Amino acid sequence: MTGKYSDRYKKIGQKIKYYRRRKGLTQQELADKISISLSYLTKIEAQNCDKPFSLEVLFEVSDALNIPVTCLLEDI
Repeated sequence: MTGKYSDRYKKIGQKIKYYRRRKGLTQQELADKISISLSYLTKIEAQNCDKPFSLEVLFEVSDALNIPVTCLLEDI
């Protein structure tokens, strides 16, 4: 993706990775909790991948990590 929001997707992906690790979850565990594939989550979290994802996925991640969705959107 080379869209105008690619940097924002990258930053959100890195925040997801940070909070997932902080909660002690593997990528597989988080993917299972939110009913997405491991490969999809891996792409979302990859440092140089700007994989777009829906608000639904963002809400699912924040619920699974038990953090406000705003934590994932701060400073993007």
